Amino acid sequence: MRYAVYFTPPADDPLTLAASAWLGRNAFTGQTFSPEPVPELTSERLVELTADPRRYGFHATLKAPFALAEGQSQADLEAALAAFCKTTRSFAIPNAVIGQLGAFFAIVPAEVYPQLQDFAASVVETFEPFRAPLSDADIARRKPERLTPEQHENLMRWGYPYAFDTFRFHMTLTGQVPVAEQPAMGDILHRRFATFTGRPLKIGGLGLYVETARGEPFSVHSWLPLAGA
Repeated sequence: MRYAVYFTPPADDPLTLAASAWLGRNAFTGQTFSPEPVPELTSERLVELTADPRRYGFHATLKAPFALAEGQSQADLEAALAAFCKTTRSFAIPNAVIGQLGAFFAIVPAEVYPQLQDFAASVVETFEPFRAPLSDADIARRKPERLTPEQHENLMRWGYPYAFDTFRFHMTLTGQVPVAEQPAMGDILHRRFATFTGRPLKIGGLGLYVETARGEPFSVHSWLPLAGA
């Protein structure tokens, strides 16, 4: 079993529901959906291009998936999350947009916001005592030979390459999209999520996600509001 601490809006938030419908799965309920048709793509192709984020559920990674360290329990982790949320105030990303990171698309901040970077770093540090060391296979899956020195250092120290200065907030909406299909995908996502972009995105709570066995879908075990949310 693995755990992750992710940002996601609440279960009944319109963005959660819209993103779940797009991905074909709701991580809060486990419900799966047939994709809504779009003119530019067949249903089968849309299922292929959203397969990876569908398994993880709609989220932004803060503390990447980890097995529990020796001596730690799920109850300990839940208590730590409750304490963190009780003492950490909610805030908003001033402007969320559809962006592209490499070959995949996501909801991202329009620019780097220091408050968001600091918040993400505090999550990484707070929950580090609960993380078991990565196995050799886990490290190999991250393709360390392709990482920058700083990313490699983060992987070995924190279990995830993209932390602190290399962290970029993103709520993933696709897997790797081939270059030829990227313009169409960008157009689709700008239309599909127009209601939620070009405006603030509230960071109002955290979800504890659980993967019951390697390769199984991640589900929201619990969601807790931040202080003042």
